[in-house]
Amino acid sequence: MDRIIYTAMTGANAAAQRQSVLSNNLANASTTGFRAELSTFRAVPLQGDGASTRVFALEATSGYRDTPGAVQRTGRSLDAMAMGNAWFAVQGLDGTEAYTRGGAFEVNANGQMLTGAGLPVLSDGGAPIDVPPGAEVSLGSDGTITAKVAGQPPSAIGRLKLATPTAEDPLVRGDDGLFRARSREPLPQDAAARLLPGALEGSNVNPVESMVGMIAASRQFEQQMRLLQTAETNDKSASQLLSLNG
Repeated sequence: MDRIIYTAMTGANAAAQRQSVLSNNLANASTTGFRAELSTFRAVPLQGDGASTRVFALEATSGYRDTPGAVQRTGRSLDAMAMGNAWFAVQGLDGTEAYTRGGAFEVNANGQMLTGAGLPVLSDGGAPIDVPPGAEVSLGSDGTITAKVAGQPPSAIGRLKLATPTAEDPLVRGDDGLFRARSREPLPQDAAARLLPGALEGSNVNPVESMVGMIAASRQFEQQMRLLQTAETNDKSASQLLSLNG
């Protein structure tokens, strides 16, 4: 069997995976706080007898685009945008501490502060935040949560946990769309981190760039499939010649 099918197969697989990543980015072009996912591949020569002329395409460590999205002013008291490289701490479905840039918070019927996806928001002590019944909640620029119950003066009930990743312990995207520290340990509270109340961070996906990338990935996939078809044609021709000589 022609060995070209193996190199063409890895190229087609890489193009299909890149297409999947770009499609997901484009689908989240309007998702609050979404970070565009990056697809990275490397060329690896196949080692063996003879010349190293065959090169496989293998996935490398992929990351995300860390540039902030556009500011979207809402004026809502429970909306907040983390400034700089700060992230909001939430509790993932697996019970571990995770991080998000989506700051569209809400208070459920039980008085618990949640994200738009229904995940508990964590305080600077690493615990879920409870709000007094019937209280009006507002957020300060340092993450302070203030609750005002009718007939009573406003009072601080806690502070949002704002964490800033470091180069030694960067964030990694999980399968659930949340980010966690590479060390799998909770990041410390960043006392200097600030947020912008009454605003949300838009997605940092560039729709035009994603569309162009999808077109390029589609053409790359087609080229690899043509190589597979060429290999099949060559095999058929070789079989016919061998049958004639036999």
